[in-house]
Amino acid sequence: MGIGDGSSNGNQQLVHKEIRDETTPLLPVKVEEDEGFHEFNGASFSGAVFNLSTTIVGAGIMALPASIKMLGIIPGILLIIIVALLTEASIDMLVRCSHQGKITSYGWLMGEVFGQWGRIALQGSVIINNVGVLIVYMIIIGDVLSGTTSGDVHHRGILEGWFGAHLWNSRSIVLLATALLVFAPLVSFKRLDSLRYTSALSVALAVVFVVITAGIAIIKLFNGTVAMPKLFPELDGLNSIWNLFTAVPVLVTAYICHYNVHSIDNELEDRTQIKPIVRTSLFLCSSVYIATSFFAYLLFGEGTLDDVLANFDANLGIPFSSVFDDIVRVSYAAHVMLVFPIVFFALRLNLDGLLFPTSRHISRDNKRFAIITISLLTVIYLAAILIPSIWDAFQFTGATAAVLIGFIFPAMVILRDSYGIATKRDKILAVTMIVLAVLSNSVALYSDAMNIFRKKEVA
Repeated sequence: MGIGDGSSNGNQQLVHKEIRDETTPLLPVKVEEDEGFHEFNGASFSGAVFNLSTTIVGAGIMALPASIKMLGIIPGILLIIIVALLTEASIDMLVRCSHQGKITSYGWLMGEVFGQWGRIALQGSVIINNVGVLIVYMIIIGDVLSGTTSGDVHHRGILEGWFGAHLWNSRSIVLLATALLVFAPLVSFKRLDSLRYTSALSVALAVVFVVITAGIAIIKLFNGTVAMPKLFPELDGLNSIWNLFTAVPVLVTAYICHYNVHSIDNELEDRTQIKPIVRTSLFLCSSVYIATSFFAYLLFGEGTLDDVLANFDANLGIPFSSVFDDIVRVSYAAHVMLVFPIVFFALRLNLDGLLFPTSRHISRDNKRFAIITISLLTVIYLAAILIPSIWDAFQFTGATAAVLIGFIFPAMVILRDSYGIATKRDKILAVTMIVLAVLSNSVALYSDAMNIFRKKEVA
């Protein structure tokens, strides 16, 4: 009996070893990933929804009304909904493949499916996209709080308008204070769930913007001082058709949040909740996008600017207009500040994964965590202060990296179908996403190039 038991145990161990050998990742991965280790598995449903929603609703919300102005109310709202559905499908592809392969990061998934260069491509795209986004966030905060000068025109910031121009409210000092007093504490958290309260506040501030814009638009509508917005685009030549295409990239990249999905999923006690969390977040963000686009376009009509925040730098035609202008701008600056650590979390994780692919998880190494965090904050701050024109460069790299992260890479993973779970519908959706992403990115790159050339010609 004893010999039989020993033989049985030996056979079981042999079988287990063979199974382990067959499923062992082909690429070196972090110890915690290989063991499926996670320090925390108790994130709440609501906290996960707010973190994912904050990842989605960044600064891009201010560009949506101008896209609706180009497309018209009905096509614009339909496109917002369609892109939300495609985003849900692309995230679902990543989640299903990851759960099937017991994979806990986007980079690990790309490495398993496409090898080392797949992982590097994904991590590089996230780094390029998120560094660009965070620098732009800092530039926006500086513009809103300290003001900006374009040509011979100076737009006063909130602090300059309230207290006058001083050294303490200059751009460099204000951004340094923001980095040290706001960003540094928030980016020091090692779990994404620790940011759930700031994320909830960030979403609330986005809703404040929607409520104020809707309230002003409705008041002016009853007063008869707003024009009826166009429901469909006006097509009067090739130039107008081209303008329609230039509005599409803004909407296509409006839901990019894929780089944080795995981190949110890993912290859940019940990982089956990730799908309803994604649906809830996309529904919430779509509602905010539609309301913002509709009411901002209703309020400003054909005068809606590319960045609708600039429309709140003038008289709104209602009592206490300057007060509402300031409330909108302050709430928006605070919203961007609270989005910053969510985007930074994924940036730090992917930079660490690119530089130290086989080291233990960054959250377990305090020295590496501190060095990477301080280095990234310093680079982002200096770039925002010294080279604000970097915005133009990131229009190119950011547009490309965003569509790779959000649509092309997930579609490639499902088309490769390494885990045998892809359906015919999945593959049709994957091809659709790749075509939409490539067309959208091509239009965005051409449009951005033309805008830069026009600026140079005018100068």
